[in-house]
Amino acid sequence: MTEIQAVLCGYYGKGNGGDEALLVSMLEMLPPHVKPLVLSAEPRATSKNYGVKSYDRMNSGSVVRALKESQVLILGGGSLIQDATSMRNSIYYGGLIGLARQFGLQTLAIAQGIGPVDKPLTRWIAKRAFGNCTALSVRDPASAALLESWGLSCIIAPDPVWSLAATPVPEIASIPSPKIAVTLRSHPKLTAERLATVTTALVDLQAATGSHILLVPFQPTTDMDIAQQIRAKLTDNSQVVTLSDPKQLKGLFQGVDLAIGMRLHSLIMAAAEGCKCWAISYDPKVSKLMTEINIPGWELGDIPTDPVTITQAWQQHLQTGTAQSQDFLQNIAQKSLAHKDLLTAAINNIN
Repeated sequence: MTEIQAVLCGYYGKGNGGDEALLVSMLEMLPPHVKPLVLSAEPRATSKNYGVKSYDRMNSGSVVRALKESQVLILGGGSLIQDATSMRNSIYYGGLIGLARQFGLQTLAIAQGIGPVDKPLTRWIAKRAFGNCTALSVRDPASAALLESWGLSCIIAPDPVWSLAATPVPEIASIPSPKIAVTLRSHPKLTAERLATVTTALVDLQAATGSHILLVPFQPTTDMDIAQQIRAKLTDNSQVVTLSDPKQLKGLFQGVDLAIGMRLHSLIMAAAEGCKCWAISYDPKVSKLMTEINIPGWELGDIPTDPVTITQAWQQHLQTGTAQSQDFLQNIAQKSLAHKDLLTAAINNIN
């Protein structure tokens, strides 16, 4: 087949473990005759880490050059068009799709989590952007329902990170059980008071169970301060773990007994590696995952104010809770490959 070049765009190069895992998943999905060009916040690091051509996502000249050099644009995974945080991302990705269409590129949106799109302008951007895509896949029923309400067809399949191969981390695997991984992120609702309550609950949980606690900042630039604050209150039987390789980040959860997570992909990675999970949801996408695969937890604003209540809930889940079954994990990983099948078929139709 004739070699073609595909521009991959997403929240890449920001040091977010979940989005980097999506990038690796997207790269692995590409057919052999497709050469990737990644738009990244840190193009040099992206090129070095993944062996791909990469341009600065915010340099308009580089973006235009990337599109002119390519035949397809792939919007690659994640909640990219939404207004929960700001409208800037929606304007960026919507504009990128529009520009790609002007240059005659095929545009594909793969493994999207759409919304919330509460503002009229964001909704208009989303409807127009996804309407300009020649192939659409989403990772949750609510996103599919939204597209269908706009008259747009799509496939729905689990997040691609479910099927991402994990790389074991020997130094973590050698730590005696029980092991508890904690992945928190900064958020306005994670107030100093709530963080103090959660920290006290973790200190008490460690004392009650003799656990080794792994504090895992998925995006160190925003999560490290919280991890270090908690680490300062724990015994020596704890550590902050930072891993830049998404496959290692997923592999970290192998042999972990309980994962307490805010970030979506920390919960997906942990569940995929057979770990019991407890969610603290700061975003509808996390709440959707809790419902879809029956993960217990709390909405961030509804965390109990008594640390004893939190500790007891975590301890009980550690002792008597269940992880996802191997049959379930094999099934969900297989289903997630539907994104790859759609992507391959759409690209093959370009030639």
